[in-house]
Amino acid sequence: MNQPTPFQRLRPHLIAVLGLLVLAVIYFSPVLSGKTLSMSDVQQATASAREIREIAKATGEKPLWTDAVFSGMPGYMIDFNYPYIFVYKAFMGVVSLLPNTASIVFIVMLCAYLLLVVLGCNPWLGALGAAAYGFGTFGIVSLEAGHVSKLFAMGFGAGILAGVVLCLRGRYWIGAAVTGLFGCMELGANHIQITYYLFMTVGLFVLIEGIAMLRAGKGRQLALGLATLAVVGVVAAGSFGKRLLVLNQYTKETIRGTSELTAKTTNPTGDAEGNTSTSGLDKDYAFSYSYGKAEALTLLIPNAFGGSSIGGLTTDSDFYKALVGKGLDPASAKQFVEQGTPTYWGDQPMVGGPAYAGAVLLFLFVLGMFIIPGHLRWWLLSSTVLMVMLALGKNLLWFNGFLFDYLPYLNKFRAVTMAFCLAQLFIGAGAALAVQSVVSQKLTLAQLRQPLIISLALTAGLALVLAVLGGTFFSFQTPTDIDRLSSYFGEAAKEFQTALIRDRQSLLRSDAFRSVIFIVLTAGALWAFVTNKIKPVIFYPVILALVVIDLFGIDKRFLNNADFVSKAQASQLFEPTAADEQIMQDKTPGYRVFDQTVDFMNSNRTSYFHRSVGGYHAAKLRRYQELVSYAFPTNTLHMLNMLNTKYIIQQGQPDPANPQQAGGPVALPNPEALGAAWFVGTVVPVADADAELAAMKTLNPRDSAVVDKRFTGQLTGLPATLDHAGSSIQLTSYRPDKLIYQANAAREGLIVFSEIYYRGQEDWQAFIDGKKVDHLRANYVLRALRVPAGKHTIEFRFDPPMAKTGDTIDLVCNILLIALFAFVIFHEGRNRRSKATTPAEPIIPTTPDPVKPESKPSKVRTR
Repeated sequence: MNQPTPFQRLRPHLIAVLGLLVLAVIYFSPVLSGKTLSMSDVQQATASAREIREIAKATGEKPLWTDAVFSGMPGYMIDFNYPYIFVYKAFMGVVSLLPNTASIVFIVMLCAYLLLVVLGCNPWLGALGAAAYGFGTFGIVSLEAGHVSKLFAMGFGAGILAGVVLCLRGRYWIGAAVTGLFGCMELGANHIQITYYLFMTVGLFVLIEGIAMLRAGKGRQLALGLATLAVVGVVAAGSFGKRLLVLNQYTKETIRGTSELTAKTTNPTGDAEGNTSTSGLDKDYAFSYSYGKAEALTLLIPNAFGGSSIGGLTTDSDFYKALVGKGLDPASAKQFVEQGTPTYWGDQPMVGGPAYAGAVLLFLFVLGMFIIPGHLRWWLLSSTVLMVMLALGKNLLWFNGFLFDYLPYLNKFRAVTMAFCLAQLFIGAGAALAVQSVVSQKLTLAQLRQPLIISLALTAGLALVLAVLGGTFFSFQTPTDIDRLSSYFGEAAKEFQTALIRDRQSLLRSDAFRSVIFIVLTAGALWAFVTNKIKPVIFYPVILALVVIDLFGIDKRFLNNADFVSKAQASQLFEPTAADEQIMQDKTPGYRVFDQTVDFMNSNRTSYFHRSVGGYHAAKLRRYQELVSYAFPTNTLHMLNMLNTKYIIQQGQPDPANPQQAGGPVALPNPEALGAAWFVGTVVPVADADAELAAMKTLNPRDSAVVDKRFTGQLTGLPATLDHAGSSIQLTSYRPDKLIYQANAAREGLIVFSEIYYRGQEDWQAFIDGKKVDHLRANYVLRALRVPAGKHTIEFRFDPPMAKTGDTIDLVCNILLIALFAFVIFHEGRNRRSKATTPAEPIIPTTPDPVKPESKPSKVRTR
């Protein structure tokens, strides 16, 4: 008997993978005409990195520090050079050959497909589960916002799970290679929160699979599998060792690290819970985006809670009719209901869309919990439930509060709703394995009847109840409705709220009926299959089509062809205003800009053109954020002065000839800015961070400096009053990570620099006339330096030693990974050749032997 060739065994998988690519390109078809998504988060990231890239273009080397955001922060948190990440660069080089945007979702689906085939799905059902993961609405909404790293982390995480399964099922070498590859790529994606959630589900798999293996007497296999995972895990982590090392250091200094402030500062009135956390984010901040308990219904009914915070209605809506009835012209009314109506009424501040898992998928997942053989279903169920519970955040505080307080590192993360990203993977996998179980176990209608009825009742039944009676269960309003509508419609707000409530009810009703229809069609396809009404050649495409049509229909509400723009438009991130152009004429090095026309601590627009006092980043330096939160409100001008804020951008006055049109931004020079550095006459020692920040609320930094007692040892011997008459200092050479000053001190004194203090003596180092000296922190966030009398050259260099150590680790571990891949290819090829005379094996392992149904066996049918 002729054995199938490797290509023949691979062909069904290649066809399935090609189909997934075609599916991605069809959804993102504008990419074929050269268009792309603008992606707001990508724009923000590009703006913050502009200074780094411009300097690299001019000098050939990226600075390790940037002044573009928050008056200064490590550049390696924005754009860093990783010369030795060979594996990641090679993989992403291949990805870059695929159509943009479509390639992101394709990678998510490709990795999910690998996992599902490893778990035992045939190519059709592997593609079904992969499409379920790639087109889950929460992920598509994230992509529209520009959360590219989240999408890649989701995809590569599925690849890691495939490697873990292979290792524990005895395929140690290929499992190690898969785990190593996707472990490296997961770290390259650089979304630690998704990675953290992923490893929570890995832990569940190891626990459940490990118990089953021990019961089956496979303790040695379990030990070898875990040992393999431990070794390759270290190597994979080391392949991005540089990132992990510097990230670990940086995190300690950020809002995700430990605050030195106590309730004396954070809650002086005692009317709220102060900052009692010893480390990590404030709990209220971390849980600000939490799914409501009832809001989890959006997994089944997308518009159960209104869909998006912005728009989503049509000209058939009551809200549109109310607008037209009040005299608004139809075109403007249409635009408002489509793009501005606040249809969302859930617990979160705002959303771009729901976490819709898919009615078809949810029905099949529930069915799978009854028919998937063995212990695998318990892993899928427990992982799904865990992710949903995490996403509920503050609305399940007994659980999430406990984990937040006691589970290491979990308190570093916010926006817990993103746990739904991984819930989608397990729902999709459960759905695919449910259908696989029907096929592989050859279930009859008698065997399937009870699980099918229960699954229909729990999904279609629930949706039908909500379609008919949903209006009696919920209020369909939020506490902020009236205020928001009043800003548009004044005293007519209540009337418009009534219309909006009716529309929200209609959205729930129509989507609930929609879900019922899709579930009934899916159940009908299953019935037709198990009763031999249709063959597999019809059944598989029908089930896959139902999944895709269901998800595409909802996804297109939130990301469609209208969201694509030309690459030229996408590359034009921000247009400079007259104020920007005026400021950019000033070539003085080192000054900063404060832009009052934007939310300055949540926008990188200013950073695109200038060195900004504000910015946008998920992990701001903690002390800088505390200075802005507690000292800026009462001492704004003095704080701006010490940060060398030479220009302030404000909204201009309206043109008197056209008072209805707002004036453009104007740049106001700030003559009080203290410059790049200055001598001070008085040092104010304080006991701790609370006292230091309290002093900043009234400090005039022109002649005084506040210094924590931990640094006062460096000032021993200096007089209480420092006479700096005749002393001067000037910044003569500027590069963000290397600053050179010329100082002329009439006598020994203390200089304060308008630069952010960060890991002094370790990463930032100071030199006087070429000799390394210690510097200190002053004014809560700035650098200061004791300088002897005379003329001196002062230099600050940012040279984090951990980056050099990380480069070495990256190099070694990437070489080890490449060697592992080469060995596995050789090893697997040799094994294939040695078994050429034996019956062919599956290309990768399938699920454990299925558990036979308890019902009486039926006549075996040919599939």
